[in-house]
Amino acid sequence: MEHDFILEQMQIETAPFALCELNGKGDLGLGQDSTATLHYILSGHGEILISGQPNLPVSRGTLVLVPALRSHVLRSFGEGTDPLPQCRPAGLNLVHLVHKQNADDARGGLVAICAHISLSLKNLHNVIDLVRSPIVDTVATNPGLATPVDQILQEIAEPSLGSGAMLRVLIQQAMIALMRHKLQSHGPELAWMKALHDPKLWPVLTHMMTTPGDDHSLETLADHAGMSRSTLAHRFAETYGSGPMELLRVMRMQKAADMLARTDLPVKRISAEVGYASRTAFSRAFETATGLSPRSYRREKKAGN
Repeated sequence: MEHDFILEQMQIETAPFALCELNGKGDLGLGQDSTATLHYILSGHGEILISGQPNLPVSRGTLVLVPALRSHVLRSFGEGTDPLPQCRPAGLNLVHLVHKQNADDARGGLVAICAHISLSLKNLHNVIDLVRSPIVDTVATNPGLATPVDQILQEIAEPSLGSGAMLRVLIQQAMIALMRHKLQSHGPELAWMKALHDPKLWPVLTHMMTTPGDDHSLETLADHAGMSRSTLAHRFAETYGSGPMELLRVMRMQKAADMLARTDLPVKRISAEVGYASRTAFSRAFETATGLSPRSYRREKKAGN
């Protein structure tokens, strides 16, 4: 019943943005985004390289959710590829990211559909941003992922009326299959969802997510939760794998990255919006989190649009 409650409360929105096609062996750098990114492998064999994580092997039917602000690379082994129709991503307004090898080396390849993911729970938006580690699922362990692959390929190969809407629904279907499987198997990646039933922890988490720029401290958050500081720190570490202030820093950097990518607000204004009185302190924290200065991150995102 607990899993039913979560799945019924969950609202998933998907925004497919790219078809990644690697011909032969090679790497395609995908940078980092302010939102969680989903990669669904449609053909081929390879791996996804994510900073700070072991390489993740992928093949047809593998679904990988990359957390926000995690730089990653899609790698093709160039092995024999699965049957693949001629894709026409332009008909679906998808960016076509292509990595080409020399003809002699292009014996196989890897193709993936990429989408931004937004997940809401109990009227709280973008809770998918609480995911700190990649979530991986495969057809081998979750047959529910198999059905959307052929249908996605069909829509990409022959775009027609309603194909964009159908593509979003198919990716939503795959995402729901992933969430259901991970919840049923008690996957550690979604352990934080048990806070949904915690009458003290969920409200303080909601407070942090909706007001990341406020002057929060361990003491004020503990007061909001009606706990002692040590109890709150312990409960957060147990549920989220980090203390509340560390999680708050992650939330602030994600909001800042989103504002840098989607607005033209001055960096000083953004730093204040996410709770930094000093632009210098904000820039230092942002570069530590992303590897880029705020200006460089904005320039990179604007150039990619």
